[in-house]
Amino acid sequence: MRKVLIAFVLLLGVLLVIFSFSEIENIVKTLKHSDWRFWGLALVVELIWLYNLATSFRALYRLMGIKEDSRHLFWVASAANFINVVAPSAGIGGMALFLDDAKRRNHPTGHVTVVGALFVLYDYCAFLCVLALGWVVLIRRNNLNAGEITASFILLGLAIGLTLLLYLGYKSGDALGRALMGLVRLINRLFNPFIHRPYLSEESARRYAFEISDSLMTIKGKRREMIWPFLFALNNKALLLIILALSFLTYQVPFTAGTLVAGLSIAYLFVIVSPTPAGLGFVEGALTIALNAMRVPLGSAAVITLTYRAVTFWFPLAVGALALRHLHISRKPDGQVEVQDRESIQG
Repeated sequence: MRKVLIAFVLLLGVLLVIFSFSEIENIVKTLKHSDWRFWGLALVVELIWLYNLATSFRALYRLMGIKEDSRHLFWVASAANFINVVAPSAGIGGMALFLDDAKRRNHPTGHVTVVGALFVLYDYCAFLCVLALGWVVLIRRNNLNAGEITASFILLGLAIGLTLLLYLGYKSGDALGRALMGLVRLINRLFNPFIHRPYLSEESARRYAFEISDSLMTIKGKRREMIWPFLFALNNKALLLIILALSFLTYQVPFTAGTLVAGLSIAYLFVIVSPTPAGLGFVEGALTIALNAMRVPLGSAAVITLTYRAVTFWFPLAVGALALRHLHISRKPDGQVEVQDRESIQG
C-alpha cells in the first residue's frame, strides 16, 4: 500500500508535467538563448534556498525542543513541497509527510504540527515586510491595481487568522478547541452537499487542539530563539530576490532594486493566494504584466518570468520528486516512510 501511494504521488507529478508541457517547451526554447552562466548560478542559489528552507525547519524544531538534522529536513521539506504541488490539499499532504516522519523518528506529532503552523506564520510575516516595500514601489510608479490590493488583504487575513489560532492555543486548549470545532462545522456544511457525510471529525479537532496547546507551552520564555526562524524566513525572500536579479542578467535586461522588490512581491503574492498549485499559470501572467508595467519590454518580461519560474518552481519540483524517492528508499527496515492519506489526518 505504501509503495502504491508513493507511485500515485509520482504519477500526479508526471501528469502535472504533461498538462504543463507547453509552458515547459517555452521555457526550454527561452533558455537556449540565455547566458547559461547566470542561469546556472540561479540554480545554485535555488539549492541554497532549499537548504535555507531546511535550516528554517531545524530552527523551529529546536524551538520546540526537537533535535533534527538539516540534511534530513532538506529531503523531507523538498518532498513535502512536491506533494503539496502535485496533490493540492491546502498543505495537508505535505504536513502528513512531516507527521509521518515525526512518528518514524519518535518526535511528538503535536510539536511538529506547531512547527508547520509557525513556519507558515513566519513565512507570511517575512513576506509581508517585502510586500510593504513592493506596495511603496508600485504606488510611486502608479502601478498598484485592484487585483494586487485584494490578494494582499487576503494574505493579511490569513496571517491574522493563523496568529489568532496560535494565540488561542497558547492561552487555552479549550479556546482553541472551540475555534477549531467551529471551523470544522463550517467546512462540513460546505462539503455536505457533495459527500453527504461529515468531512472532518469534530472530536478529533478537539483532541488535536489540546495536543497543540500543550506543544505551544514548549516555546514559553524562548523569545530569543523565536527570532532565528524569522531571520531565516527573511533570508528566504532575499535569495528569491537574487534569483529574480539573475533572471534579468541572464538576458542582459537592465533593472532597478525597486523593480526587483515589486516583481517579487507580485510573484510570491500569487504563489500564496492563487487557486492553482504554487500559483501555476497565475504567477506567470501576473509577473509578466507587472514587469511590463514597470517599463520592462513585454518580450523581455515574458522570458524573465519563464526563467524565474523554471528555477523557483520546476527545479524544486524535480528535487522534490527525487527527495520523495530518497525517503522511500532510505527508510529503516523497521519503519517506512508512509505518505498518509487525508483520512488519517482527519482522525
